[in-house]
Amino acid sequence: MNAPDRNIRPEIRQLDEAAINRIAAGEVVERPASAVKELVENALDAGAQQIEIAYADGGKTLIRVRDDGHGMAPQDLPLALSRHATSKIDGSDLLNIHTFGFRGEALPSLGAVGRLSITTRAAGQEGATLSVDGGRMGPVRPDAAQYGTQITLRDLFHATPARLKFMRSDRAEAQAIADIVKRLAMAEPYVSFTLSDVSGGAVREIFRTDAAQGALFDALEDRMASILGRDFTENALRIEAEREGLRLTGFAGLPTYARGAAVAQFCFVNGRPVRDKLLLGALRAAYMDVLARDRHPVAVLFLNCDPQLVDVNVHPAKSEVRFRDPGLARGLVVSALRHALAEGGHRASSTIGAAMLGAMQPLSGPRLYQMERPSGAATRMAYQMQAPQQGFGESPALWPAAEGLSARHEPAAPAPEQAPSFEDAPLGAACAQLHGNYIIAQTTRGMVIVDQHAAHERLVYERLKRQRAARSVASQALLIPEIVELSAQEAAQLLELAPDLAALGLVIEGFGGASVIVRETPALLGTLDARALLRDILDDLADLGQSQTLEGRIDAVLSRMACHGSVRSGRAMRPEEMNALLREMEATPHSGQCNHGRPTYIELGLAEIEKLFGRR
Repeated sequence: MNAPDRNIRPEIRQLDEAAINRIAAGEVVERPASAVKELVENALDAGAQQIEIAYADGGKTLIRVRDDGHGMAPQDLPLALSRHATSKIDGSDLLNIHTFGFRGEALPSLGAVGRLSITTRAAGQEGATLSVDGGRMGPVRPDAAQYGTQITLRDLFHATPARLKFMRSDRAEAQAIADIVKRLAMAEPYVSFTLSDVSGGAVREIFRTDAAQGALFDALEDRMASILGRDFTENALRIEAEREGLRLTGFAGLPTYARGAAVAQFCFVNGRPVRDKLLLGALRAAYMDVLARDRHPVAVLFLNCDPQLVDVNVHPAKSEVRFRDPGLARGLVVSALRHALAEGGHRASSTIGAAMLGAMQPLSGPRLYQMERPSGAATRMAYQMQAPQQGFGESPALWPAAEGLSARHEPAAPAPEQAPSFEDAPLGAACAQLHGNYIIAQTTRGMVIVDQHAAHERLVYERLKRQRAARSVASQALLIPEIVELSAQEAAQLLELAPDLAALGLVIEGFGGASVIVRETPALLGTLDARALLRDILDDLADLGQSQTLEGRIDAVLSRMACHGSVRSGRAMRPEEMNALLREMEATPHSGQCNHGRPTYIELGLAEIEKLFGRR
């Protein structure tokens, strides 16, 4: 590589408007889905109640967004295509933002890299249309347009062909468009959305959701069901919490309804979909104690606050935000989710029972319909004919079938006093134990199968955690305290957390300069590498803004202790022991899953059982 010639001084030039718009487009419009996001957000800002989106070839050749919003006046069209021209803010206060858009960059950026046309009509105004091709604006022409706005973008990136080389396949780009439309639809349950693929001239509806009705939570639930499926709403807990001006609402999936990847986590701040590290980290921390490391929660969270408390102008695509008090936002998410999960008690995912039914293979045979079943009288007659005859046993008292089902009506003997029934309880009454590990319980709705070891493991674990919280964590003094060299910033971060770490059994002090000295460590952890532990805590602080490492390690030890102290597989249990286990599960938070996130029980409804036997 040749060194630059210092005698040649580069000249500073003012870029023309077209180049500026193409550069801006590189930040605002990364791919077709980015263009759809900008146009749909503009429609929502315009007060649209119905939005129709169409695309062709993954959005590369056509994107069309039609809305019934308030539209624009003809004289405003040229200004709408000028950079930094917007009707959404006046520029005096960049923190008081109540709309999706506010920079005035989307339309001119799209017009700079594609062929853009806008057709619009506002109330009391004539319809008009305006076209832009590669940054060159045409004249405003009259048009017999409907109320609202239709924006058509053709041949995206035709003015910057190098960008086309970075496009993915049509199918991948179409999937990205569908994902972004669904995210926007989640936060607007009272708006109808339609997404269609018009490639090749054929119209194929990809996604449709109609405006919901009723109260906000009911409307959100209907919208989540149409986008994420009924399985999600049936296995999600409602979240509602408020603290110091921040309000959190939404739905959080049960731990047993987790996924293998973080693909179903949706966060919104003042209705804006974001992929914010702080919020996603808080979500992960809330589920830390109820999910295995390779499982990820499913959640849709809406955080609303005064716009003055959050800065949305920190990312080119506005996909990240910055809170004035990040600790408050994170604490609200963690505490609200943990409270909801604890309130959920012993609930387990309903999809587990469905999976069990799918795994069962009933013996093939003719389906039995209701009309083919014998009547009650015929059944009694058949039982009477099948009753044992004299000589079957030593005493007629051994013939219960003949005596109980005969046509004679004799007074029945008084029934013996029975033990209390638990069938009305959520987990029912224990009936049997199979293979030394599975408890079968009968409920009023059907039956429950409980993994006795997994269930008792969670119960013991929760008991140990309560004891730890009541007595704090015991620490052990190091015979030779360990000195750890850090940077000045890292040492300051750790020393600021010193009181919290001491409550968990880790005692550190400053040791001059950028060093800290470790004097005590948690007794539960035994011998450990103090330097590595501090490094892990610092990594957590950098990633999440708060460390869960030490608490997580202690909880892992308690989890192992609970596993070894639990009812072992293969141990026979008496009926009263099984019932006592079921009652404690009903009273213990998180008992629907073991310490590793696996379900502790499966519930089958009576209708599902009857369906297996062809009775429905």
